[in-house]
Amino acid sequence: MQKITKAIFPVAGLGTRFLPATKASPKEMLPVVDKPLIQYAAEEAVAAGITDLIFITGRGKRAIEDHFDKAYELEAELLAHGKNKLLKQVRGLLPEGVRCAYVRQAEALGLGHAVLCAQHLIGDEPFAVILADDLIDSPTPVLKQMVQAYAKNGGSIIAVQNVPPGDTASYGIVSADGVSPGISRLHGIVEKPKPEDAPSTLGVVGRYILSPRIFHFLENLGRGAGGEIQLTDAIGRLLREESVFGYEFQGTRYDCGSKLGYLKATVNYALKHPDLAEDFRTFLDEVAPHMHGRNP
Repeated sequence: MQKITKAIFPVAGLGTRFLPATKASPKEMLPVVDKPLIQYAAEEAVAAGITDLIFITGRGKRAIEDHFDKAYELEAELLAHGKNKLLKQVRGLLPEGVRCAYVRQAEALGLGHAVLCAQHLIGDEPFAVILADDLIDSPTPVLKQMVQAYAKNGGSIIAVQNVPPGDTASYGIVSADGVSPGISRLHGIVEKPKPEDAPSTLGVVGRYILSPRIFHFLENLGRGAGGEIQLTDAIGRLLREESVFGYEFQGTRYDCGSKLGYLKATVNYALKHPDLAEDFRTFLDEVAPHMHGRNP
């Protein structure tokens, strides 16, 4: 079984839900405490053994390239002022031996099209896809959990979680049969069904391990929902030929594509931050009575 060494990060979206913050800066560069979303995603990939990070970018996304690039002036300034801890953080964003590649997605034609843009860099091997919007807090990074599941089961693996029945129209929803605890074999997948049409409440979350066969279907798909090339549609065709598994991961997911999810992530990550947790918890205790309209 081939090792998973490449991951695609589709980061070409416009981030309209966060305007005006995302007018000149990518939504993937929004910080959760002191690290941008894209760095959390990259660290998760590296923890899973990924060595090639492939970013599918669009216009106005240079900040992502700059973030992972060497910053000579900044490093010299930190060194001159003896700020060694910060210098180490800036230099160590990615470990030695991890490579970054950037591919421009000329048109915003959807997630499936973004994945297809990386075909020439992936070749004929299985690969991962990570959506930085889905920040998942877990002791074992979710992609690492999935790589371990892949080693046992093979096939393609898609992260799923139970979603409220009323929310199915916001997700790709799978129909599946259980194989072992947390693992199910998919026999159908539908993009954003109405609650009454949903085959289950298992929603697709932004982590995938995919067979290179997916490119064949992406190349031959017409445009689907929203006039876009939908990854969901290609997976629906793939599972007729090859095994595709749903993986119910261990961890807490924050939908940082929404303002509320982003704020929840910021609060919870601040409460775990080694330098901030104690003072921040004290602050929350102080403001909590006022938030509920009560006097302290």
